[in-house]
Formats: sequence, structure tokens, C-alpha cells
Amino acid sequence: MKLVNTLGATALALAIGGTAMAANTMVGGAEMFPDRNIVENAVNSADHTTLVEAVKAAGLAETLMGEGPFTVFAPTNAAFEKLPKEAVADLLKPENKEQLATVLSCHVIAADAMSPAIGQMIKDDGGAHPVKTLGGCELTASIGTNNELLLTDENGTVATVTIPDVDQSNGVIHVIDTVMLPKM
Repeated sequence: MKLVNTLGATALALAIGGTAMAANTMVGGAEMFPDRNIVENAVNSADHTTLVEAVKAAGLAETLMGEGPFTVFAPTNAAFEKLPKEAVADLLKPENKEQLATVLSCHVIAADAMSPAIGQMIKDDGGAHPVKTLGGCELTASIGTNNELLLTDENGTVATVTIPDVDQSNGVIHVIDTVMLPKM
């Protein structure tokens, strides 16, 4: 009986200690702090250097540092690498700032939408929920066969949320594996 009590106490201590020592979500090798805004966190992610460069080139950094709330579907560097190299380089040119801002704004909604809420909207809508973005695009949110959150853009391109619910002071980031584009 004493052994059971000792094991129970040890398990309880580990549970309490584990909770007390739990770290914030890690993205791109960096801890994401809920008291920092979207841009302050994103600049520390090694997986989002292309996105950060694009946000700065489009003049959207100040907006995404604002009060919000915002939900950002944040494509990784690998997501940008799926696009033709010349397309990304072309978008980053100063003369294409407006087009770049539109593409990036197609990854942002004006709400703090955590995945449980999105999942409920998908369920309520019978399996697919339309998501209006600040860029004027409409994404379709759905649930994949492995219970992952999927986004489909107006061109039929599908992105998977690889890291959901990264809490920010002005919203939430969901890391995605594919860049969403406006209707072509």
C-alpha cells in the first residue's frame, strides 16, 4: 500500500511540476510568447523568414503589430518554396507591393479564431466553413481525415495547419504548409 501511495504522490508531483514548467508553443525553433504581438513573435521563427520579409516589403508589419484581433495563417519558408522561385522574387519587388499585400492579406482574418472555434463552425456548416480574409479572398476551412485543419483557397490549393493555436497578444497564428493565393 505504501508503494502505491508513493507512486501516486510521484505522479501528482510530476503532473504539477510539468504543468508549472510547461513552455510556450515553439515555432521555427523559437518560443512564442502570448504577451507579444504577431510580428514580435514571427521575427524569431527560423521557419518564417520569408513571411517576415514579405510582410515588411508589403508594409503590413505595423498593421499586424496593431491591436487586432487577427488570425494569421502563417506559411512557412517551405510553403513559399513550393511557389516558383521567380514568382516570390517578383512579388518582393517594390513595384509589386500592392499585389504582395493582397496575397499576404489573404492569410489574415479580423478575428481571434482558435481551432476549436473554427472546428465548431465547420461542424455547424456541415463540413466546410467559408472564411473571408482581409485581402478579399475566401478560404474554405475543413477537417482532414487525420482531424487536421485544412484551408482551401479560391484556386483549389489546400494548406494544412501544422501548428494550430499559437496565442499572441493581438490574436492567433496557425502555421500552414502552403501559400494561399487569390483567384487567378
